[in-house]
Amino acid sequence: MHQTPGEFSDVLPHVELEDLLDELQARLSTVREKPDRVHNLLSAMLVVGAELDLDRVLRAVVEAAATLVDAEYAALGVVGADGVSLSAFHVVGVGDRQVTDIGSLPDGHGILGELIRHPEPLRLRKLSEHPAAYGFPAGHPRMNSFVGVPIRVRGQVFGTLYLTEKRGGEQFDEEDEALLAMLAVAAGVAIDNARLYENSRMRERWTKANAEISHSLMSGSGRTDTLNLIAEHARDISCSALAAVATPVAGSGSLSVEIAVGVDAQAHRGLVLPLEKTLMGLAFSHSAPVKSDDVAHDERISPEPPRFEGLGPAVAVPIGTGTADMRGVVLLAREADGQVFADGETSMLQAFAAQAAIAMELAERRQDAERIAVLQDRDRIARDLHDLAIQRLFATGMTLQSAGQFITQPEASERVMRAVDDLDETIKIIRSAIFGLRVRDEDSRGSGLRAQVIRVADEATSELGFAPSVRMEGLLDTDVPPEVAVHVVAVLVEALANIARHAHAGRADVELASDGREVCLRVSDNGTGLRADGRRSGLRNMAERAEQLGGLLELGTCRTGGAKVSWRVPLPGGQANTREDAGA
Repeated sequence: MHQTPGEFSDVLPHVELEDLLDELQARLSTVREKPDRVHNLLSAMLVVGAELDLDRVLRAVVEAAATLVDAEYAALGVVGADGVSLSAFHVVGVGDRQVTDIGSLPDGHGILGELIRHPEPLRLRKLSEHPAAYGFPAGHPRMNSFVGVPIRVRGQVFGTLYLTEKRGGEQFDEEDEALLAMLAVAAGVAIDNARLYENSRMRERWTKANAEISHSLMSGSGRTDTLNLIAEHARDISCSALAAVATPVAGSGSLSVEIAVGVDAQAHRGLVLPLEKTLMGLAFSHSAPVKSDDVAHDERISPEPPRFEGLGPAVAVPIGTGTADMRGVVLLAREADGQVFADGETSMLQAFAAQAAIAMELAERRQDAERIAVLQDRDRIARDLHDLAIQRLFATGMTLQSAGQFITQPEASERVMRAVDDLDETIKIIRSAIFGLRVRDEDSRGSGLRAQVIRVADEATSELGFAPSVRMEGLLDTDVPPEVAVHVVAVLVEALANIARHAHAGRADVELASDGREVCLRVSDNGTGLRADGRRSGLRNMAERAEQLGGLLELGTCRTGGAKVSWRVPLPGGQANTREDAGA
């Protein structure tokens, strides 16, 4: 019975009987006169086909092969993605102590490599007599007789069965080779079914993750919560050590890492990345997944700032399906000894990211519709105030003004005129309210604090002679009001100008963070440091700006010997932490 994805939990997987029977029919003639061996073969096939977990299937294949041909040692080597080495090695007959003594597992050289390069059955009386043999490592058990057969899955070589030392000192014969070849056919089908089962379970997990993200967005969760949900699910499902999500900074040609979870996440969170020399930037600019077998030593990726220590295989996938609707990039990285991301895994991650982008777009459309409804309601209120309230107040004022001409008592006349003035002021207030209601939210893309900081850093590059490193954290565009943002930008401009003029530096680091209570800007360099006899007008301006907002300016020296400027001010409704930042 053929099963659709997600229906494997209660029944055995589908077995392609026709292909299997055709192959068996071609080989059974070799052993048809020995029913006990045929029985053992069928029993081995049933054992192999009863498993759904891929690792268990591979273990069952090795154990069944050793039993079938009475071999003392058996192993199954899985061919790596490069097609020339082994990515996994499952062994029977060698104890844990021996494995420790031998050291690293085979990597596909010698006889093992011969079967990878020429995937055909191979039978030897003595291993050492083959031209490709070059001996065994220290601690390896002695082996002479040998037989090996390839395992194919959907026409592609998946791996090879290796068996040595037939018990009783006998040699492997043609019958053993035929039995192993038939077992290899059944193993190929079982491995394929295990892969299908594993893929279906993986798709089911990705689908559930997408459903949770969509529900979160439609329930009104914030953008940051949604990005964090994407990172957490992607890291968990892909068994990665690190997950990060970066979004484009409008008008700057850069990406800002908003979310990072997992190993050394702090080194990534808040980084501003260019579209070149970064894995995320390459994925964003090409609108396609980009993989790396070793992200810590990939020549395409800038090593500065250090952020991938201890990590190896990585993949960056755009959140979106095209340049126009690109929402960002999700990066996944595994530990240095982890498996390279397979094409199937990348495809699932790409589909997950595309669905997440659609959910984000739908949520934005809903928010736009709600915003339009609010603006329409504001227009109606403004129109009613103008057409009804103001006109009646204006008419009342004119009436009082006319009536004042007939009042003879000065005090009464003065009161009437004062009432007319009050009506005029009321009309002005209402008109101001109408103007506020009718002013639509300006398109703030490219005008937020994040974008301004990126723009200042870009403009300072030519004067500095290098691009400063920028890291930003917190809801800067939301928490920091325009009247404070103006000072932040001015201080940053002054700090970078001072580095360019006086520091003789080769590196500058900009850190801007907000926790909702205060905003802190740190600018440091690796230059000559603060001179005691240097001009202080720029620093004095920074200090005055901080004092004006109730904050402070702190000066210090970096571990590299360069200068460090820390400028922090409280935000409206918050209380600044004016302690000296010992970790700065």
